[in-house]
Amino acid sequence: MLLAIDVGNTDLKLGVFDGERLAGTWRWSTDHAKMADEYAALLGWSLEQAQLTFTSIDRTVLCSVVPQLTATFQQLARRYFGHEVLNVTSAVATSIRLAVDNPREVGGDRIANATAAAELYGCPAIVVDFGTATNFDVVSADGAFVGGSFAPGLMTAVDALLARAARLHRFDLTPPPRTIGRNTIECLQSGAIYGYVGLVEGLVRRINGELDAEAVVIGTGGLIDLIAPETEAIRVVDRDLTLKGLRILADLNGDCGVRNAD
Repeated sequence: MLLAIDVGNTDLKLGVFDGERLAGTWRWSTDHAKMADEYAALLGWSLEQAQLTFTSIDRTVLCSVVPQLTATFQQLARRYFGHEVLNVTSAVATSIRLAVDNPREVGGDRIANATAAAELYGCPAIVVDFGTATNFDVVSADGAFVGGSFAPGLMTAVDALLARAARLHRFDLTPPPRTIGRNTIECLQSGAIYGYVGLVEGLVRRINGELDAEAVVIGTGGLIDLIAPETEAIRVVDRDLTLKGLRILADLNGDCGVRNAD
């Protein structure tokens, strides 16, 4: 079985694949201070709940935007699985071409997202990944990753606002009953959620204009369930898109231990 790990600044997403079937998934808060043995204990408990074991894992693939935790999970795989991790970078074999100024700048999560979008949903495609930042990853009609756009993540933007505005306080991040808020809470909810919907719709419209085509838009990431119901711009919701992309990349690169690319 294949263990796929997506290390983000806010969340960790893990999944175990039995062939193409996703046998179990988990989302944990990112903890930079946690050591390999501590993550192994948490993983062991999670695997047990899914009726899986350490011995069932024979390959591991990773994408990470946290270098410290890249090393942590590499150590975990060596110690508990006895193999090397395939660390997804621009150096690994892919089914898409990285048609950007500097391919080495492209994060492994974006490569995984673009790969999964092209393989599973066709081209052209736009992946909107809602995390600490909101990434717009674009695949052209001929299957090339051509870049995208970064925006502050929804929670990142809200946290920054509340940190700088003395009279505003934490609020429930749920859609208000109307766009025109009638109290402070509704105003905050409207600006955060409907304002963010406007950001997504505006960027998708501009990207489609530059592609000169109507791309399939796939939404993923931790906050997708908050934004997707409020807009028709996102046609497909795939909460496991990054993990699926990692699985495709692991298969393309054969033995993860041999094709380690950290």
